[in-house]
Amino acid sequence: MNWKTSKKSILQNIAFVLLLALLLFSPLGTFLKIQINRLLAFSPKTIELSDQKKLSTYQWQLMDSKGKTVSLEEFKGKIIFINFWATWCPPCIAEMPTMQKLYADYHDKIVFLFVTTDSFEKANAFLAKENLNLPIFQPVSNPPLEMESSTIPATYLIDQQFNVVLSKIGTADWNSDSFRKKLDDLLKK
Repeated sequence: MNWKTSKKSILQNIAFVLLLALLLFSPLGTFLKIQINRLLAFSPKTIELSDQKKLSTYQWQLMDSKGKTVSLEEFKGKIIFINFWATWCPPCIAEMPTMQKLYADYHDKIVFLFVTTDSFEKANAFLAKENLNLPIFQPVSNPPLEMESSTIPATYLIDQQFNVVLSKIGTADWNSDSFRKKLDDLLKK
């Protein structure tokens, strides 16, 4: 290998590493990850009736941004939409606009709990920047076993009898016609 070929190879490797760093660690990379997740988001599927599980506990405690503590038990008999998310998570950010549209139309019919471990200050600043008005909570205790996930976003739909009827890890289109139909069908029960 001569010097010219070696120099060209080194420059190509440096350019590749810089491009990779740009995609992984810059706002441009985050933007691209969000857009790709939005392109790949589909309507979530509900769990077959025979595979649905009832929550093992209703004692899960959450705190809202005003310091008020709530428990799942307070929402017995209601449909509950629970989303675990974070401000630094591109797939979470990608699905937030569809959740906002869903929340705008269903907030008076079902309970929405957007759960984050980010500080309320950081989460509220993110929501304001993105023009979102979703109700955010921080966990005070561990969630029921049926909702434990090491990956976010993680979203669960709980029916009026506390059955987990939907469990979705990753980005989804929550404002799709098919998901809205599922909600409407659950509301009729």
